[in-house]
Amino acid sequence: MKWLQANTLPVSRMDDTAKLREVLDQISLKLDGKQAAAKTVNRKRAVIYNALEYAVELKLLRANRLSEVKWTAPKSVRAIDKRVVINPAQGRKLLAAVAAQKVDTAPRRSSGPMLKAFFAVMYYAALRPEEAAMLCKRDLQLPESGWGELLLSETAPVTGAAWTDSGERRDRRQLKQRGKGEVRAVPTPPPLTAILHEHLNNIGTAADGRLFRNLTGGDIAESTIARVWDNARRAALTGEEYASPLARRPYDLRHACVSTWLAAGVPSTQCAEWAGHSVAVLHQIYAKVIAGLESAAHQRIERALDWHGESDE
Repeated sequence: MKWLQANTLPVSRMDDTAKLREVLDQISLKLDGKQAAAKTVNRKRAVIYNALEYAVELKLLRANRLSEVKWTAPKSVRAIDKRVVINPAQGRKLLAAVAAQKVDTAPRRSSGPMLKAFFAVMYYAALRPEEAAMLCKRDLQLPESGWGELLLSETAPVTGAAWTDSGERRDRRQLKQRGKGEVRAVPTPPPLTAILHEHLNNIGTAADGRLFRNLTGGDIAESTIARVWDNARRAALTGEEYASPLARRPYDLRHACVSTWLAAGVPSTQCAEWAGHSVAVLHQIYAKVIAGLESAAHQRIERALDWHGESDE
């Protein structure tokens, strides 16, 4: 308690805009003194703002003066880098490279074959990694072949064991920006339907029905996902491609999926619904992809107008 008192400012000091500016400057830096990511800074500022609002409610402060500070937060880059997006041939090669990974030391097995479908639901259905981690057999609506559907209702982002009620690293909760129990339906194209059937037949599920787990049945570690994906990139891509931003993160598979939907002519409203965010956010993130489709859109409009370049005069 004495240590806390010695290293904590009284709440009343937050009535001083100069001190608030110092706080904002501090949250914009990482522990090593470098600039923190814009998303991280904005999240921390929101936490401070809410804490000050609570202090006003408790009458510990006269007002929340954070908005009075003329402080510019770092800009968030929302649009994706088109260089990260893989094409269908590269996608198939990467998934095959995931499945081909082996561990020589017995009796251990490789996580690669178990994670092929994990990466596939991100690439073919635009699931977030934390959504894929909670995908269960009961969520699958699959025919023997062809188009099926995933019914998503849970997500499990990694927050750290110290911050979850269960003591586990993943915090299980409802879908992002949706109410508890709300379901998002996402179609599974024929290649994904086949991969999921292959996973169920050859890998099976955890005791609670989850499709993806570690070698002992627990939650998949982020380090395992990163290692398997890096090995797959190294095996499937050329040296130049591996050194580039191309699909550097597993999350880039989701970007590739949404980009493919847009390129195929799927309306942005439908893409946003399947991906699980608003149309406005989709237009911000995929602005460059959408801009690249303008030529095809112009051609479709000309065909609809039955325009051949002749004047009506």
